[in-house]
This record gives sequence, C-alpha cells and structure tokens, in this order.
Amino acid sequence: MGTNEVYDVVVVGSGAAGAMSALRAAELGLSVLIVEKAHKYGGTSATSGGVMWIPNHQLEPGDDSPGQAYQYLDSLIKTPIQRDRLEAFVEHGPDMIRFVKSLGIPVMASTWPDYFFEAPGARSDRSIVCDTFDGRELGDKFVLMREQYTRFKLMNRYSMDLPEFFLISTRGAGWIKALLKILWRYWTDFGTRRIGRRDRRFTTGGALMGHLYKQVFDRGIEVRLETRLDEILVEQGEVSGVRVSHFGRGYDIQARHGVVLCAGGFEWNQELRERYLPVPGLTRHSSTPEDANRGEALLAGLRIGAATEHTEGGWWIPTMHMPTPRVSNFEEIHQAAFDVGRPHSVCVNRNGQRFVDEACSYDEFGVAMVADQLKTGANTPCWLVFDATFRSRYTAGGFMPTALMPDWMIPADYWDHYIFRAGSLYELAAKIRLPYDALKQTVAKMNQYARSGVDPDFGRGGNAYDRMFGDPTVTPNPCLGPIETGPFYAVAINLGDLGTKGGLKADAAARVLDEDGRPIPRLYAAGNNSGSPFGHLYPGAGGTIGPAMTFGFVAANDIAARARQAPQAVTRKAKEVA
Repeated sequence: MGTNEVYDVVVVGSGAAGAMSALRAAELGLSVLIVEKAHKYGGTSATSGGVMWIPNHQLEPGDDSPGQAYQYLDSLIKTPIQRDRLEAFVEHGPDMIRFVKSLGIPVMASTWPDYFFEAPGARSDRSIVCDTFDGRELGDKFVLMREQYTRFKLMNRYSMDLPEFFLISTRGAGWIKALLKILWRYWTDFGTRRIGRRDRRFTTGGALMGHLYKQVFDRGIEVRLETRLDEILVEQGEVSGVRVSHFGRGYDIQARHGVVLCAGGFEWNQELRERYLPVPGLTRHSSTPEDANRGEALLAGLRIGAATEHTEGGWWIPTMHMPTPRVSNFEEIHQAAFDVGRPHSVCVNRNGQRFVDEACSYDEFGVAMVADQLKTGANTPCWLVFDATFRSRYTAGGFMPTALMPDWMIPADYWDHYIFRAGSLYELAAKIRLPYDALKQTVAKMNQYARSGVDPDFGRGGNAYDRMFGDPTVTPNPCLGPIETGPFYAVAINLGDLGTKGGLKADAAARVLDEDGRPIPRLYAAGNNSGSPFGHLYPGAGGTIGPAMTFGFVAANDIAARARQAPQAVTRKAKEVA
C-alpha cells in the first residue's frame, strides 16, 4: 500500500448505504474502496432490525403506487423538505430493490403496518426484510462483521429472527418449541463452536449486511477497517479524495470520480447533540454502537462549506439501561420499543401523568417524550409502570419474562437502581418519587380503559399498528390490561435513538449541497450522514435503511453517469501512485 492511492470512488462508512453505494458502483465498472473507522464492518445497519421501507417495491403483485405513497407521506410530513428528493426516493427505491434481488439476495415484503395506519394511503406491505444468512459464507471475514447486541439475542447468546423474538418475548403459542429449536440449532453447529461463541446464523440487520457483504467481497471490493476520515480533499473547487488515518498514521486517498459519505449521524457526539437537538439527551442513551457515529463526516463536510438540514430530529426509540452481564459496573442499553405498549402497564412522566399512546411507533413515542419535556420539564426519563402479570409475560427492556428471568435471578444490586419493585402502588410511587395521587388516578383510568377496551385519552390499541404488537390473548383490547396484581414494578425509560435524522444537505442525486444550494462537485452523501428525505417523519419500519440504500444506489448511478462523460477512462482496479 502506497502513501497515495487512486480509486474511482471512495465510500466512507460500511453500513447499508455504503455497502449499496460500493456494490452499485462496482457493478457499473468503477473501482471502489470502502473505508471504515471501526475494527468491524457493517455499521449501525448490522446491529439494526435490517428492515427497508420501500413503497411500490413490486416484489409481489399488489396495488401500491407512487400516488398512494405520496398520499400517505404528504398527509404526514409537517416540516419543509426537498420535494424532488422525496420523489427521487419513491421513484428509485423499487429500482434499488430490483438490483438487490438481481444479486440473488432473498428479500421479501413483510406484513408490517405503516406507522400511521389511519393516515390515507397507509399499507401493511412496504417494509422489506431479508432472510437469514449463514455467516460462514463470509469465510475469514465472518468474525469481522459487526455483531448484534445482546438485546437481540436469546440469553445473550442465541440469534433470533423477528418472528422468533416476538413469539418468545410474548410467550405466544409454541414459544417453548421455538426456544428449543434455537438451542438445538446452536449447540449442534460443532464447526462454528470451534471458532467461537458467535452464532453463525445472522438475522435481522446481520442477515441483510451478511448478504450484501458476500456480494461486496465476491467482487473484490476492499473494506479497509480502522481507517478514519480526517479531511475531505478539495482541488480547484472539486472534491478530489480523502485524508484518512490508521492508528495515527495519516495518508491521502484520491477519488477520481466521487466520494460518498455514508458514515452515519452524530448521536454519539454530545457537543453536536447540544448544538442541534431541542432536547439533547445523552449519548449513552443511544441504541447505536457505542461511540461509533460521532459526526466526523458531517464536520468534514461543514469545513468545506456544506449545508445541513433536519438536524433537529432523531430517529427516536425508548431505551433503558442495565449492567452488562457479569460486569455490574459497566452498563449497556436495551431498546424498549414494543415493551412500553404491552398490556398491564402504563408510561408516565415524573408528574405521574400519561403523555402518549404507549403502543405507537417508537419514533412517535420519542417525539412525545421531547414534546412533554419541553412542556413540563418532567420527562426524559419517564417511567414504565407495570404489575406482576406484565412481569410474568413480557420483556421490560433487558428484563425477560419471569419464565426466563424470575425475580430471584435478578442481581441484588439491580433492585431499586435499574428495576424497582414494591408490594403496593403507594410504595412504588415512594421509591421512584412520583406523586402517589396522580399515579393512582392514572392507573385507575387505565384499569377502566382495560375493561372497556377503549382509551379515550390517547387511543391506545385503536389502530392496526398498535394491535400488531399487543397480546391477542388479552381482550377486548390487546394493548390494554389492568394494572392490579402485585407486586408492582417500574423501570426508567430514556429518550434513546437509532441515530439522527439530519445531516449534510443532499439533492435528489445524493450530491452534497453548499450553503448557496449548489452541488459540491464529486461529493455525495447517503444514510444518516445526510438529511432524511422525510424531514422529521418516520413513516414505517425500515424508514432509515430504505432511503439509505436508495440514495447509496442513486449516488453510484450519478457518479457512473458523470464518469462516462469525463475525459479520463474509468479503471476497474485501483492504482497506487508513487
């Protein structure tokens, strides 16, 4: 490796946007390098649910259309957006999915309701998932794929796909059989057990990224790990490459036709959170990989005059923290996306009052936390309060149901620090310092709503999205159950996130714009490195990865088209410059 190298395209970041941009560019005949600052590839996408929200994807016969997608989106988007960028997403999303399918990657539409199912144009088939992936197909790079969090693993070890997760976490019909199948599959995989503890079965985001990177490596695309972006190089008004560093050693990489920034958002940069977010929250409450997305690429873009958009928003999700298993003085974050809306529970602010339909989408839950914090100053964190019936059946962040994690298994130093328990509601309110009268009144209302099946305050369980994650054995409303069986419990719920919604302002071709609205030549951005095409809206499951991959695809197409017009020839292989 020389001190100065030349590629047609340099992609910064190895998540879904970066993988797609590199794959598409290579398919179009360009030489590509991916640089990744972490010691593992796959980015935040590998630790995610791996869902892509793509309207009118045409994977199977249906009557979705661009018009129906716009009807849905236009009824919900409340902030100013770039209309042509939204239209580019709707137009090119199906093209991107066709490309993915042409590579032999097993993608399929899931029956996942759009997050605002009562809105005109909403559907239940726009979220696309990827079938599981055998990690051993990656060869010696199997161990270098970023691994899922323990929260997505059964007993901190065994991989679960989404249906298995929902079945086991709610103790649905057949959950014991599913549990035994997972255990059998893992422990009879003798070859992988000789390599290490990791399950070779990649699911959710790991499945998506496993399939994508199998294609990346099959095409000979290099992924250079532990290589951090330090600076975007500009010559004669055009981006010419990047300056990177590897364990403190800096060097330049030239990009003949384009640099694509796919390095995520800024959720792990407290200074940028304080600068941009109306309720900053804490970096450690983010559910993305620890200290990963610190906004280096955003800052590098700002230094060369790039504009930003939608930096006030996050892809919110309620989280809770608890000690890392067997290391009690270190903490890890657990998502509580679906737990907060399960029966026999209620979420209240520190005044003991409800503020949201708890079963709504996790992003809307976070939006409500922000609004309530700005209004009352008594949120972030709020409290999930539940009874023994909830505790026996459902997860509460990292706390599994009592069938898998009875109270006696919870370490002594967790009680009254991470999870609170009391024999009466009065005692619980005293422990978590909530006004008892307000909490008592709130719980009494919830018990009344559970009997009637109707929540007149916030409509919990009143739409298809809410009910999808409820408990069908609970009637008349699968999202409402009385909170009356002691002991009573509470866990603190943080304003967590899946990343930030805002970043560098990019146009419909994914080109980064300057403060005057002009494209910065040869600089592109996709994923959370750029502003969301939806503004502050989170339209459905996969609303992050769908646009990320679409604009990674769009960026590669635009680079290739411009390269064909350039006087110099496109090369398939990188050349080192002495």
